[in-house]
Amino acid sequence: MFLAIGQAEQINEQIKKRFVFPQRLSRLMSAACAGLLLLGANAAYAADDRNPLANDPKAAKAGEYEFRINCALCHGLGAHGGGRGPDLTRAQKRHVHSDAEMFQVISNGIPGTVMPANGTNGQGVGMTDEEIWQIITYIRSVEVKAPAQPIGSAAHGKELFYGDANCSLCHTVQGKGGRLGPDLTGVGGSRTREAIIESVRNPSRRLAWGLTEATKEFPQEYETVTVVTADGKQIKGVALNEDNFSIQIMDGDEQIHLLEKDKLRSFQKSRDSMMPTYNPDVLSDKDLQDIVAYLISVGAK
Repeated sequence: MFLAIGQAEQINEQIKKRFVFPQRLSRLMSAACAGLLLLGANAAYAADDRNPLANDPKAAKAGEYEFRINCALCHGLGAHGGGRGPDLTRAQKRHVHSDAEMFQVISNGIPGTVMPANGTNGQGVGMTDEEIWQIITYIRSVEVKAPAQPIGSAAHGKELFYGDANCSLCHTVQGKGGRLGPDLTGVGGSRTREAIIESVRNPSRRLAWGLTEATKEFPQEYETVTVVTADGKQIKGVALNEDNFSIQIMDGDEQIHLLEKDKLRSFQKSRDSMMPTYNPDVLSDKDLQDIVAYLISVGAK
């Protein structure tokens, strides 16, 4: 005996409701429970006002691994600063004081800066709350206590910066100074004392980063460029921006030139910095320490 088409469809719908839907509901409920358990575990870490993993050597070791994957590109290996990100080994930090504040900065980033929110920087993957606490534990483990007595005189360093040392002819601090070299307002908070001294004593060893663009993985460096234009004029300066077809140069008089490469007679790039080398006979160790003390005092604000 054959069923009518309408009766067959009704029976099929009843079978789906009785067997298929409960199975699907069961799977959805299992997944939801697992998600809630994971969310609850993460919430337990996030809800703390203090680091639940503080002073745990195993957590610090795990945090070092996470730091290398997610943070070292900007903050450098060992958290000593990498040009884009500040030196995190200093006990005094610009944007955070407590572990809870550090957790929020790592999670949400810092608007208006290159510090991204967790999982949005293209390096590594989004971290769990526990992994963020591990990173904070690692950072705290490598912090260096501030010296009881500050090294150098910031007041004298400021006088030298804008005076006899001629630093302000090429560099700006807090909007005052020259434009040929990089702005040094934040350098005291992003680089170690030793790195700043080295950049003065040997400026060509590690060229400073300049313009940052979203389409470039790394910022433009302050390379020295010498060109000869079609009419025979020679221009020497620092590269501000460059692509395959053009280059933007600032010369020693702070004049900016936008040039098309295929119209140049010659084009040469050099990693010899335009900044002169300040040997101890030109700038004493004491005076240099004072200038660094001034830059650190500004960068910490």
